[in-house]
Amino acid sequence: MANVKMLPMLEPDIEPCCPPLYERPLTAEEAERTAVMFKALGDPVRLRLFSSVASHEGGEACVCDISDVGVSQPTVSHHLKKLKEAGLLTSERRGTWVYYRVEPTVLAAMGALLTKAASA
Repeated sequence: MANVKMLPMLEPDIEPCCPPLYERPLTAEEAERTAVMFKALGDPVRLRLFSSVASHEGGEACVCDISDVGVSQPTVSHHLKKLKEAGLLTSERRGTWVYYRVEPTVLAAMGALLTKAASA
């Protein structure tokens, strides 16, 4: 039996960054905001870090558990900072370690941006 994880629902008061691509053309502001997120994920190291956090048990990961991506620790920190600046990750310091969590509302909004609902 496969492990099934329930994803958090979007909070009703949280607006996605922009409408689905099939709904209408993006405004310049919406395109700028969305491009920042996709640009952050366009780097292979950042994508691996993001994937490591997203797939980590409990939905969060200590930087000490995800830093084995083939680059130095300062470079890992730089990439994690870029993912945070793009709004894809949140972090919390606990003692000497920093724990990262994927921002679920942004992930859901990005998914909705790219997914077209099946016609009935």
